[in-house]
Formats: sequence, C-alpha cells, structure tokens
Amino acid sequence: MGRGKLRIYLGAAPGVGKTYAMLSEAHRRLERGTDCVVGFVEHHGRPRTEVMLHGLELVGRREIAYRDGVFTEMDVDAVLARRPAVALVDELAHTNVPGSRHTKRWQDVEELLRAGIDVVSTVNIQHLESLGDVVETITGVRQRETVPDEVVRRADQIELVDMDPQALRRRMAHGNIYQPDKVDAALSHYFRPGNLTALRELALLWTADRVDAYLNAYRGEHGIRSTWQARERIVVGITGGPEGRTLIRRAARLAEKGAGGEVLAVHIAAGDGLASASPGELAAQRTLVEDLGGTFHHVIGEKVSDALLEFARGVNATQIVLGVSRRRSWQYLFSPGASATVARESGPDLDIHIVTHDEAAKGRRSLPAVVRGARLGRGRVIRGWLTGLLGPALLTLLLRQAVPELGLANDMLLFLTCTVAAALLGGVLPALASAAFGSLLLNYYFTPPLHRFTVSDPKNIVAIAIFAGVAVSVASVVDLAARRTHQAARLRAESEVLSLLAGSILRGEDTVDALLSRLRETFTMDSVALLERAGETGAWSTVASVGAAPADRPEDADVDLPIGDHLALALSGRVLPAEDRRVLTAFAAQAAVVLDRQRLLHQAGQARELAEGNRIRTALLAAVSHDLRTPLAGIKASVTSLRSEDVAWSETDRAELLEGIEDGADRLAALIGNLLDMSRLSTGTVVPLVRETDLDEVVPMALGGVPEDSVVLDIPETLPMIAVDRGLLERAVANIVENAVQHSPAGRPVHVSASALAHRVELRVTDRGPGVPDEAKDRIFEPFQRHGDAPRGAGVGLGLAVARGFTEAFGATLTAEDTPGGGLTMVLTLPVAEPPPPAR
Repeated sequence: MGRGKLRIYLGAAPGVGKTYAMLSEAHRRLERGTDCVVGFVEHHGRPRTEVMLHGLELVGRREIAYRDGVFTEMDVDAVLARRPAVALVDELAHTNVPGSRHTKRWQDVEELLRAGIDVVSTVNIQHLESLGDVVETITGVRQRETVPDEVVRRADQIELVDMDPQALRRRMAHGNIYQPDKVDAALSHYFRPGNLTALRELALLWTADRVDAYLNAYRGEHGIRSTWQARERIVVGITGGPEGRTLIRRAARLAEKGAGGEVLAVHIAAGDGLASASPGELAAQRTLVEDLGGTFHHVIGEKVSDALLEFARGVNATQIVLGVSRRRSWQYLFSPGASATVARESGPDLDIHIVTHDEAAKGRRSLPAVVRGARLGRGRVIRGWLTGLLGPALLTLLLRQAVPELGLANDMLLFLTCTVAAALLGGVLPALASAAFGSLLLNYYFTPPLHRFTVSDPKNIVAIAIFAGVAVSVASVVDLAARRTHQAARLRAESEVLSLLAGSILRGEDTVDALLSRLRETFTMDSVALLERAGETGAWSTVASVGAAPADRPEDADVDLPIGDHLALALSGRVLPAEDRRVLTAFAAQAAVVLDRQRLLHQAGQARELAEGNRIRTALLAAVSHDLRTPLAGIKASVTSLRSEDVAWSETDRAELLEGIEDGADRLAALIGNLLDMSRLSTGTVVPLVRETDLDEVVPMALGGVPEDSVVLDIPETLPMIAVDRGLLERAVANIVENAVQHSPAGRPVHVSASALAHRVELRVTDRGPGVPDEAKDRIFEPFQRHGDAPRGAGVGLGLAVARGFTEAFGATLTAEDTPGGGLTMVLTLPVAEPPPPAR
C-alpha cells in the first residue's frame, strides 16, 4: 500500500480563507466522484465557512474528558475505519487534548498518510516552528501551537492563500472572521496593517523558497543542466586576490537592478597546483558579501572553469561575474585563463561579465602554472607528446639546413633539451618517446656512417647511451616532482576546506542543515542526507537532508560513510575518489558532534524552562503564603471587630476600622494586579498599542495610589510627543513611583521630572532612600526580588519587574542610577514620536 498524498493550504494570516478554500476543493473532488470526508474542520462560527460543510460527509469526533470538561478531537480510528480516498483535516498545528493518541494533529495526519489516505489540511504561516521568533518580534504574540517546517515541506502540494491587508481588515470589520465583541481589539492589535504586511511577506518568501526547492528537484530528476532564468542569481568567482572586493560590489549592484536578485560568491579550491589564496583576504571578502546580503561558498574542483560552471548551473544562476585575469601577456602562451574559458564554454543560458580592476595584468606569481609542476592534465600531456616528437624532427631539419657542422656533442645537448621540455610538459612517457626518437635521429643523421642505423666509433655508442640514460633520468625526476606537487596541491585544497569548516564552527554555523549544505557545495553533490537508526538492524530515518531526492538508505547513495553504529552520511550525485574520504570523514565527525550538541542544547533549554518554572512557582507560593495573607488577616480582623456586638464602637473607631479594611483591600488588589501582569508578560500576551501622547497627561494619572505630599512633580508642557502605549506607561510609572515612595524616608518627597534629549524623553524618579549597590541594580528588576531589609508584607517583589516588562514592550528602557547625595534614581527613556509628513 502506497503512502497518501498531502495537500496544504498555507494561510498568510488568520481569516484569509484557507479553510474555505479547502472545503471548496472538497466539493470539486466530490463532483469528480472522489470519496471525500471531513475528518475535522472547525468553522469558528463563520457562517460562510459553515455553509460550505453542507453536502460533505462528517466523521464523528472523539470526546475526551479533561479537567472537569469534555473536549472533542478528530477520531483517527473512525477515519481509518471509514477509509476514504481523501480526508479533510483542519488546523495542522493544533495541539490535541491530553489523553489523545498523539500530542499534535500533524502526527494524526502522518498516521492517515501512512495508511494510504490522501489528506487536505490547512496551516498559517505564523505556526511554522522556524518562524516563531520572527512572528513574536513582529506581532508581540508567541505562538504556542507550531508545526515542524519539515512536515510542511514534505507536502506533495502547497497552495498559498493570500489577501491584501486592507481587504482582510475589511473582512474583519464586517464580522466575517471574529465575533463583533472581539473585532476592535483584533484590529488594534494583531490585525494591524503592519503586522499583516509582514506576515504576508513571510508567507511569500517561504513559499518562494519552496518553489525553488521544487524547481531544483524537477531539474535534477529530468537531468536539466541549462539555466532557467526564473530568478536573477549572480555568481561571483573570486580567487582570494585583492580584486575580489571590486567584483563582489559590482555583482551587488547588478542584483539591485533586478527584484529579488541573489549574489553567491564562490571560491574554487583547485587541485591543479595553483597557489592557494590568502586566508585573511578570503575572510574579508566573505564578510563583505554577507554584509551585502549574499552568501559565500567554497568548492573543490580539478579545473577552475569547469567547477565554476558546474556550480553556477547547479544553483540555476543567470549571470557570472569574473575579473580580468592578473596574468601577464607572456603567460597566456600556456593557457587562455579561467575567465576566457568560462566565457567560451558558458553557452547561451549564462551571461558572463568580465570586470576590469586595478590588479589586471600585474601578474600572479613569479612562475607560470605549468612550470610549477601542476598535475599532468590531458592538455599538458598532448603538448608533451607534440614537443617530444615534433621537437626532435624540427631540430634535425634545422641542424641539417642551417648548421650542419655543429658537432655531435652539441647536437646531443640540443636533443636533450627537447627531451627535458617534453618531460616538463607531459611527464615520463612523452620524454621516453622523445629520448628514443632523438637517439634514432642522432644515429641516422649525425653519427658516422650517416644515413645508416649503425655506429662506427665506440665512443659515439657510449655518447648515445649516456644521452638516452640522462633523458630517462630527467623524465623520471620531473614526473615524480609533478606527482608530488599534485599531492601537495591536493592536501592544500583539503586544508583550505578544513580551515573553512573550522571557521564556520567558530562563527556559530552549528546547525546540521548548514553543515550538510556546505558539504554538498564542497563536493558538488546533488544531495546529502544524515541518516540515523535506533539499533543495528533498525530502519533508517532521515535526521536532516539537503538537495533534491536525498537517499533514504546508505545503500541507495553513491557515497555512504558510517558514523558510529547508528549514524551514516549518504551522498548522491557522483562517486568520490578515495582521496576525498579524508575531508569527508572530517565533515562526518563534525555532523555527529553538531547533532549531539543540538540535542543537548534542546534538552538544556527544556531543563532551564523547568527550573525557571519551578523557581517562579516556589516564589509565588511563598508570596501567596505570606504577603497575600497579611492584608487578608487585617481585613478579617477589622470586619470581625465591626461585627462584634459586645463593644460599642465610636464613630472615630468605626472610621479607623473601615479605613484599615480599605487599605488592606487596596494592597491586596495591587498585589494581585502585579501577579496578573507578570503572568501576562511571562506568557507573551502583552501586545502594546503605540500611539502619540503627551507625557504630562500620563504621569499625573499614575500618581493616584500615593499620598499627595509624597511626590514633587516637574513635567514641562513643552516636551515633544512620545510614541508609547498609554495604559502600559501609566502602570509602569505607577509601580516605579510607589516603589520610590515606599523606600523614601519620611519628610523627603520623591521627585518626578522629565526632559527632552535628542530623539528621546527621559523621565526620572528620584528618591532619597538607602539606595542600591551597583551589583544589585540589575537584580532588583527580576521577579520576586526585594532588596535589602524590605519588610515582609511590603509586596511580592514584582513592581519593578512588571514596570521594566511593560516599558520594553513598547520600545522604552528602564535603568537604575545612584542619586547624588544618596538614594536611587529610576531613569525611564521614552522614544519621541516621529513628526507627521508635511502637508502638500
């Protein structure tokens, strides 16, 4: 039985109509005769969505009792028993009620897919796990229900459901999404135009990356090597020379001209004996390209031009930017250079930009590449054979016509020169052929008797033998030197890759996906997968993979490398030579370390969350056990006294008892308010509504909870407007002032003043209390912290923590400073509102 197919409607924001689109798809399939049922769909009271359920078969839900309530979830067993062709399952990121078979709904969907049932589901972009921090930064709301990105990426079809932000807000205002009593709050918080625009951009970018993955997979499956210019991708070939920065900036300007252009800088670590690049210069160029929004790549290639073109076609690049060669004119005799070769072999699908620079034609090294003993490539071997065979023939013709009486010794030296040149170019075989051919020519044309393959003088026999021996010896030495040079070049390339690997670790690129991507680029493979199994005979599962169609088992890959007993690397694309195994082993070891580190970090994070939760619970219990009971005890005592019939209370006594009840109730309300505010901050449900306001209108409202003579207020009316959440600012100022009044000595009022500085307004709350030492200034802002000898019953230690949390929520800062002469000054720095644009 085959695995079912998954289709996902990805919503840019709540209310864009993904559930409606899913139900419309179900009706279309029913009209085509497909057996389609509703496994779980939640219409949230939206009439248009509810109407779409008419005519669809609904599978009964499972009821689960939890905490004195009964909840309904999808009945997986009922769907499996019904066995439809297609099941509709709404809200893929939903967390099931405890007691369900699986924790998350996407796990229910996985079970249906494994049973061969096709599933159509929905999810919003803010529920993707990798975007949680980004969405929280944009909206101020932390998404508790998430789905792993890989689950969505594995879907067979993904359709984006999008809507213009203003149209979505109109839909919200008409009551088509939420109930009328929730519309105003939603429009002023989560459904603000800026939030919706940012979420829309996230959805479009995520979907575009998914489209790129589909495109690359399709090109890989069909063996398409030509470039499809669906998106401008500009590859910059850098050698590590000083001209690289000019090329990178030029490529960045080209990318800016096309919307969505992408810059990829690539350095080829060649194994053909070329000198290695400067690590410092490469690091600087890497920083530059990343600062400009591009990416840096490092690839090993036997031939620079071939590796560069293969990389460019592999990433579906549309343009290549290269620099004018730094070779001197005479060096072009040995090869045309990488730039000219790339331009000649690029074909019609790649545009090549040759950029001039200050280092052009100034030379790269003191000797050309061919003299440095590079690896003997095919071109060099051909040139060696031509030199070894044509050289002696041309030399014979020259000596016979121009200088026939030069002498046998000089003739031998000239022929030996041809043999040495053949050895330098082509290695030992062309040199041996040149020595044999030269010996025959010397014997026939220059050794008496002429024009016969005989030698009359024994001395000439010795001379010719010595000539042949020297030629063979020189050829062998040159060939050995060339091979040793190739080995050194290969090791140098490997060291560059290992150095880059170590550098990426130091820079914090410690994810398995990033490491596998670098491995794939380094060896130019189609895909790389890190596989894991539970035991020696267990089934392999994919931990992480990059590229199109990664192997599911080590035996299905072109290259597999075991990592211990339970891990393996599987590379697909080509078979690597044995000498590449050293670098591959280093990548494999690092992949295992990074995987272990990721899992340990995840476990450590969970442990920290549990420890922090336990600490807060312990502090909360301590606070509730004493600080909340103290005002309750006072209220209880006063009420009991007033209810006593044995004592005739005077009006003055009765007023004092009632005042004590009122004070205790106020303290209790303040303590509970701070506890609730801290709970909101901890759960991330504080969403500020930033508006322009005057500081002199907010601060007086915050002083209602302190005695009138305990605060001296100095707020100029000429201060600029500030951009804050008025309600949160009022609560924060109230907590700061109450804390200052509580610690200020009798007869020394707290001073509240404000001033404008550049693009900010500073509010200072100054007291003359005992002050706080420097090492405790940050600690007083932590929850449940009371400094020094603060008496029990003076609060649970949340006032300043709530104040800092509220101020940071709307972009302000709260810090503590020493008051000159003794005491503590709280400095609240508020952002100034931007002036409105000038009227036309």
